[in-house]
Amino acid sequence: MTVRLNPYLSFRDNARDAMEFYRSVLGGELEVMTFEQMPGSDPAEADKIMHSMLTTPDGLVLMGADTPNAMPLNVGDSITVSLSGDDVETLGGWFEALADGGTVTAPFMQAPWGDTFGMLTDRFGVNWMVNATAA
Repeated sequence: MTVRLNPYLSFRDNARDAMEFYRSVLGGELEVMTFEQMPGSDPAEADKIMHSMLTTPDGLVLMGADTPNAMPLNVGDSITVSLSGDDVETLGGWFEALADGGTVTAPFMQAPWGDTFGMLTDRFGVNWMVNATAA
C-alpha cells in the first residue's frame, strides 16, 4: 500500500505563476492540468489550473490549483491536506472517519479522471482531499 500526505495550496488566478516559482526554488518536475481538460468546466476559466503537482528530486510533493470564481477563497484558508495513494479501501475508510462531524463537499466516488476522489472539511475546520488512484 502506498499513501502520501501532501499540502494542497489554493490560489485565485495565479496558481501557474506560484507553482512555477516553487519549481524554480525547489527544482523538480511540475505537472499541470487546466480546467479546459475537464468536461463541463466553465470555458471562461479554461486556462486556469485545475490541478498541479510539483515533485522534487528530494521526494517533496507540493500540489496547488486555482479556485474557480464560483467558489470562495479566503486568504489564510487556502491550504488543504491531500491524502493520496492506491488503496481505495483504506483511503475510503479515512475519508469516512474524517467526515464524522464534518461536512462532505464532494463525496468519495469515481471522478472524471478515473480515480476515486472526495473532499471534506473536518469537524475542526481543516479541509481534506482524498484521492485513490485507479487500478
